[in-house]
Amino acid sequence: MEEKQPIKTEEPSKEDEPQQKETLTHLSLEEESKAEAKTPVLVETQRVDNANEKLEKPPENQKKLSDKDMVATKIQAWWRGTLVRRALLHAALSACIIQCWWRLILSKILEKRRRAALEAFSREEWAAVTLQSQARMWRIRRRYCQVLNAVRIIQAYWRCRSCASRGFIKGQYRVTANQLHLQLEILLGSGPCIVTECIPLSIKE
Repeated sequence: MEEKQPIKTEEPSKEDEPQQKETLTHLSLEEESKAEAKTPVLVETQRVDNANEKLEKPPENQKKLSDKDMVATKIQAWWRGTLVRRALLHAALSACIIQCWWRLILSKILEKRRRAALEAFSREEWAAVTLQSQARMWRIRRRYCQVLNAVRIIQAYWRCRSCASRGFIKGQYRVTANQLHLQLEILLGSGPCIVTECIPLSIKE
């Protein structure tokens, strides 16, 4: 093994420094401008190369982080889906409950309307039947009154006729000591008839 010998670097002496300064001052303005123009291009190319190297060679830590992120996103997606399904189920159950309640209320409202319609119809029918019965009763009563009046007229004429055909009998009597004087007056339709008679009385002493 050979020992490494220290490399001696020649340091510039103090005498050479003014010469270097003079050479630098003798540079032209054109060379300075060209040098300044070349430096940003070199810097940009170096940045692009560094970026390409970073893209081409992703570190292992980033791979591990990306796998963890994938798992985390999957878990989050599953949990979000579970929450959404739970919310949808809750909304569906709420909608079903509301629909059942509304159907019950609607059936009650329809039943009330039907009952009210039936009651109104029954009242109208009862009013119509009452009016019809009252009208029939009035007509029958009027007919009865007409018949009764006619019967009374017929009875009055018949009684007058029967009295005229039957006649009247009137009589007088007088009692004396031994006789009974009797006088009858019969009024018939043809004319009056007077009957007088004396009946002796047998009186024992």
